[in-house]
Amino acid sequence: MIQSVDRAVRILFALQGARRMTLSELAAELGLAATTVHGIVRTLAAHGVVVQEHGGGRYQLGPAVLRLGNVYLDTLDLRARALTWSHELARTTGLAVRVGVLFGDDVVIIHHEPRPDGSRQMPEVGIEIPSHASALGKAVLAFLPPVDYDNPLRSMTGETITSPEGFREHLRTVAASGLAYECDEAVLGESCVAGAIFDRSGDAVGAVGVVIPTPDWPADDATVEAVRTTARTISRELGSARWPAGRAK
Repeated sequence: MIQSVDRAVRILFALQGARRMTLSELAAELGLAATTVHGIVRTLAAHGVVVQEHGGGRYQLGPAVLRLGNVYLDTLDLRARALTWSHELARTTGLAVRVGVLFGDDVVIIHHEPRPDGSRQMPEVGIEIPSHASALGKAVLAFLPPVDYDNPLRSMTGETITSPEGFREHLRTVAASGLAYECDEAVLGESCVAGAIFDRSGDAVGAVGVVIPTPDWPADDATVEAVRTTARTISRELGSARWPAGRAK
């Protein structure tokens, strides 16, 4: 591992989480000398990856990060294949649609199809949700090698599954159907049903799901079937011969 590159990436992740930080705050967060952090931040700023507030002071992520993010999204075959079918799923169900992939312990939204009711909605691309509290995350985790959790899982709400054994049992149910459910587990008032997406090798590479206001939960049969059909269709376009196709663990 190249130390300077590792430190630069850690700075970017720190700014992602805190939004704005001073040099001293970054140094304390990373456990590095302020002079070391200053040199790296100056280099990142020269490339537009980091910018400093007017008048000096705190630093934040710069516009070059957005450019890199857009290039990443444009190169994702999963997202490209999901665009049309996500739009159709939103039109059919009248619900917002999310497509997500795993990133560490979270699921990252790589595509968001707003509710087709014309209401004002915040864009969600780039949002991270703890995978264990997300239907999207659980739909993928169910087809990955099991993780031995040393401690209870992070509680997002009173409905989050925090017991490691309870969560493993929950994933076994998800693996049996390819569909995952979430009711108030990440955000109160928000529920979701999601289906795993597989590629030609049989690996679960992401998931697609609809967001349902909890007062309207549980999802009706037509909505569940629409999610299943969409996940199956996207998987087929990625080369999967069957659905669910993953090697359930």
